[in-house]
Amino acid sequence: NMNVLIDGRVPKVCSLKEVLRAFLAHRQDVLIRRSRHRMDKIDHRLEVLEGFITAFLNLDRVIDIIRYDADPKAALMAEDWGRKQARATSEKDYVSPLTLPHTEDGLSDVQVEAILNMRLRSLRKLEEMELLKEQDALMRERAELDDLLNDDGLQWKKIAGELREVQKQFGKDAPGGARRTTFAEAGEVEDVPLEAMIEREPITVICSKMGWIRTMKGHQPLDAEVKFKDGDAGRFVLHAETTDRILLAGTNGRFYTLLGANLPGGRGMGEPVRLMVDLPNEADIVELLVHRPGEKFLVASSAGDGFIVPADEVVAQTRAGKVVLNVRDDVRTAVCRPIQGDHVACVGENRKVLIFALDELPEMARGKGVRLQKYKDGGLSDATTFALAEGLSWKDPAGRTRTETVLDEWLAKRASAGRMAPRGFPRDNRFN
Repeated sequence: NMNVLIDGRVPKVCSLKEVLRAFLAHRQDVLIRRSRHRMDKIDHRLEVLEGFITAFLNLDRVIDIIRYDADPKAALMAEDWGRKQARATSEKDYVSPLTLPHTEDGLSDVQVEAILNMRLRSLRKLEEMELLKEQDALMRERAELDDLLNDDGLQWKKIAGELREVQKQFGKDAPGGARRTTFAEAGEVEDVPLEAMIEREPITVICSKMGWIRTMKGHQPLDAEVKFKDGDAGRFVLHAETTDRILLAGTNGRFYTLLGANLPGGRGMGEPVRLMVDLPNEADIVELLVHRPGEKFLVASSAGDGFIVPADEVVAQTRAGKVVLNVRDDVRTAVCRPIQGDHVACVGENRKVLIFALDELPEMARGKGVRLQKYKDGGLSDATTFALAEGLSWKDPAGRTRTETVLDEWLAKRASAGRMAPRGFPRDNRFN
């Protein structure tokens, strides 16, 4: 079945047979309209030819009327062409047909206009035989058209002949008539990402402790002074591009996705992030990150369970976000860090530190994960990844970076209890 416009106006679902019938009916309609139009043209031309023949037979009188009469058009229409008139030698000898009795068999308006629009030189060149020959040819053509319009059989015969001519011109045996298109498997259409339609510009993303987010043009210094609402302060500052996706990890185990180009800019305080994503009021932001394809994150709960998740698996398509870490009751997401290195360092609320190899953690798209560190009381405070050869670094209370390279005391298997943190480790039990 095919959707077609019948008569070019009415939409209808038709079978192939119905489409062909509609096409043939259209060809018949075109043939009839074309024939009638041609008959109108022939009738007009025959009328003009009749006037030319009359003018040819009375050429001297026509020339006198055109030359001497004040109203040659009216005079030509009023002239009795059966009445003989002597050739006028001057304007005084000329007798206008308008002063004589009128006849109803004069020339028509169409005939007179054709005669008057012809130059006198052309009038003299009129040849009766040529006029009669054209008249006879048009009369025969008109008779054929009249027969065609009154006979359906002749119409379909004419249409069949036209279709055969089309076949000769465009059929498979005609020059250039062979099929030029071929059948092939449709190629895969590459989806154009939304980011491709956004002008790429550097931005600095700023998110406050109360969850107000905004951007500043360009890559501003991460420690630059920024104003916040009363009672609020800065929490996350990162460099990104307008085409980047910004990943927001919530304490409820969900990841949310924001587009850099859609974040509020300008000199204001921004907008609450909860107006952009469905982050519950009881949930907080754990981490704000720029999505880098191929990157991996370490995610862990406050109970000490965690795993490795690819960054591409946490991208959400809706405001509701995407569940990645399964948490329940009082358990919350405590850690979300990009993986950098070959070992994992955990610190519990009991200030015990455990270091184990990264390959002891499974890579998952969603779940509860496995136990990172064993606790008798409390839970996980922080976790990070690092290269064992470079040592474990953290910031001391004075803001200085300290690096511990001798870590044998804290190296153990995953899910061990760990040992007390090194001297000088931050009191908030966090690596940075």
